[in-house]
Amino acid sequence: MSAPEIRLFQTSDGYEHHYRHWKPAANPRGTLVALHGIQSHSGWYEYSSQKLSEAGYEVLFLDRRGSGLNAEPRGHARHEMRLINDVVQLLTIVRRDRDEQGLKQPIGLLGLSWGGKLAAAVASLHPELVDSLVLLYPGLFARFRASGWDNFRLDLARFGDVLLKRVPIPLQDVRLFTDQPEWCEYIENDALSLREVTVSFLLANRELDRIAQAAASSIQCPVFLALAGRDRIIDNDAVRTFFYSLGTLDRELKEYRTACHTLEFDPVRDTFVRDLRTWLDAHCGGG
Repeated sequence: MSAPEIRLFQTSDGYEHHYRHWKPAANPRGTLVALHGIQSHSGWYEYSSQKLSEAGYEVLFLDRRGSGLNAEPRGHARHEMRLINDVVQLLTIVRRDRDEQGLKQPIGLLGLSWGGKLAAAVASLHPELVDSLVLLYPGLFARFRASGWDNFRLDLARFGDVLLKRVPIPLQDVRLFTDQPEWCEYIENDALSLREVTVSFLLANRELDRIAQAAASSIQCPVFLALAGRDRIIDNDAVRTFFYSLGTLDRELKEYRTACHTLEFDPVRDTFVRDLRTWLDAHCGGG
């Protein structure tokens, strides 16, 4: 498997973001901007990204600010619109570059796990930037939800201006992601995985939940949704309800009933990649 190119882009506040770039040999059939989960980073998804590149798709897999290859402050975001605008600015750059080269390929937005709610928010607020939306076991509705007491403490922290205090991510058990021993070991030993976030990030996350969960009816582009049947992180029933209330009828749901949360680390991954490629061929690859 060939290694991706590590590239950088700078957002309006001067922050430099790393992303992994897979570029097909010929002009791309379509381009995907991809967003990872709360704890993961773009390096977790090299297998599927490479397969999509071999099928003719360009993949730009962004590391969220404070995550993966990105610099300090780790696990921090000032507010939810900063997270949204990071993605908007990359999509805008991709569209500008495509247009300057005289290319016509559609641009899709892919969000998995936590990144799924960020992708849904962006697709809702900026439909002009997104030709198709891929949601992979998206964190729109999680089984790990803040209690009333948790939200009260977050509000106190905000008013007390302790926004940089660090809080453990409640996903420390690697078996929540996969039941495959080799991948459990990979996650445990991954130095780039995020283990903590700041109070400010949690406040941004809470507002992002509100925006994303209200986004369904305003999402008009074609949507592909993949769910893992044995997911212990995502509330699949709530996500299905969201899916069937989308503003588009051009939508497809695939559920992999034997799979755990991270399809990339599951025995079904080749089936999942094949299904995604088939959908992209129809919706992001020019038919």
